[in-house]
Amino acid sequence: MSAAAVVAYRWDGKRSQLFLQVKADSYNTDSLIGFLDDLRRHFRGRKVILVWDGLPAHRSRAMTEYLGSQTRWLTVERLPGYAPELNPVEYVWGNVKGQELANLCADHLGHAAAALLTGMTRVRQSRQLCFAFLRNAGLSF
Repeated sequence: MSAAAVVAYRWDGKRSQLFLQVKADSYNTDSLIGFLDDLRRHFRGRKVILVWDGLPAHRSRAMTEYLGSQTRWLTVERLPGYAPELNPVEYVWGNVKGQELANLCADHLGHAAAALLTGMTRVRQSRQLCFAFLRNAGLSF
């Protein structure tokens, strides 16, 4: 099981949204492009700045070509290599791992997925957490 997440912040700092996708196998370039297509549909053509880490699938030739074709709505800014402390999504993962997934000994992947979704729902519903993760990364408004 793999998960991809995005924390989106409104330009004026008034709202945040947490997007999550869980799939049975590993993410690769094609599945990440699908995730970005889902984001494009959600934002309905509004401009988005994506701050991304250095995952190899984020830097592949196919991804580079895809990103080049999406410049009407998407701008990509890359985080420095080996700097997870600058990525607010890393704080989301840490928070959920420290609570809902802490000491979890799941009988099956469905149980682990349910715990992950419970944690992400908790984070999503909090008005403060996603902004706290942004401040912790030093990227606040």
